[in-house]
Amino acid sequence: MRMLIVDDDFTSRVLLREALKGFGTPDIAVNGTEAIAAARRAIEAGQPYDLICLDIMMPDIDGQAVLKHIRAMEEAAGIGRAERSKIVMTTALGDEGNVMRAIRSQCDGYLVKPYSKAGLLEHLRQFGLIE
Repeated sequence: MRMLIVDDDFTSRVLLREALKGFGTPDIAVNGTEAIAAARRAIEAGQPYDLICLDIMMPDIDGQAVLKHIRAMEEAAGIGRAERSKIVMTTALGDEGNVMRAIRSQCDGYLVKPYSKAGLLEHLRQFGLIE
């Protein structure tokens, strides 16, 4: 499985990488600019990510804006809804406003920190990425 972890917090990246161990080696982006660049490279190579775990609060471009950029790139590349990356917002922001913004921007899942590995894996099962 092709994965991208996007988070400016080192500990959060380590915990996500550990939770996803066994499903592949995720690429890492520490900010929104790196995330957009990684997603663009993957799409242009014809190998978009299967899963993107995306934090909202980041210093340069926040995760909500990154989500919109990635969805726009997928649309421009002709990637249909069924084939596009599954994007899970992994954030400390559990308020209704942020959740609704992410859903309107077409995220596929939303996990509030601290989340459980079981919760993350349940999303992957729902997406059909694991059994």
